[in-house]
Amino acid sequence: MLTVLVLSDQVSEVTDLLPGFPAGAYRTEVMALKEAEPGALIPLHPDLVIVDATGDLAAAEATTRRLSLAWEIGLPPILVVLDEDGAARFGFDSGADDFVLAGAPPAEVATRLALLVRRSGRGEDAAVLRVGDLTINPENYQVYVRGRPLDLTYKEFELLRFLAQRPGRVCDRDLLLREVWGYDYYGGTRTVDVHIRRLRAKLGVEHEALIETIRNVGYRLLPRPRER
Repeated sequence: MLTVLVLSDQVSEVTDLLPGFPAGAYRTEVMALKEAEPGALIPLHPDLVIVDATGDLAAAEATTRRLSLAWEIGLPPILVVLDEDGAARFGFDSGADDFVLAGAPPAEVATRLALLVRRSGRGEDAAVLRVGDLTINPENYQVYVRGRPLDLTYKEFELLRFLAQRPGRVCDRDLLLREVWGYDYYGGTRTVDVHIRRLRAKLGVEHEALIETIRNVGYRLLPRPRER
């Protein structure tokens, strides 16, 4: 059963916030909105985060922004619950993935939850990796960035997949060389740098920043490029 973390300073049960929530389909945890720090999410391993923006809209925006920048924890998708007034004022550039009105009918709530979980790669088709705009299907070795297919070599695919399985985590060159090329490979870590450069070129200017260089260490894949 998937876990949904509810961030709210107003309710102790998700159905008090979202009456249409399919309570029997998910395991739920509730955490105070203003106290929610990225590190506190790690031990809970949520598959989806619901942010209550029906009360303090500014606090909801600030929390969403804080969480969406927390690359290190491989953040799950964020669904914001709004009232009709808040829907017109909430800043979705803060990093929310979707929103739903507090009074939405059960069918709409269930559909939005299911779509978010599926896009994040946490649902039944979890073999398909989805990290930000990237979709990686290990079964047929296909990669898409915002629906555009990428023509990757086998090693480029394996390298991108390894990074995508650890979104936000720094992978040093030796680890990448060992896990992607194998213990019996005698080439140097320069091989990793060359393949990263090729991957960035194929991702294109708009998405090349998804692979971040950590100076003197290695690389990590970001769900969203950092603001420059």
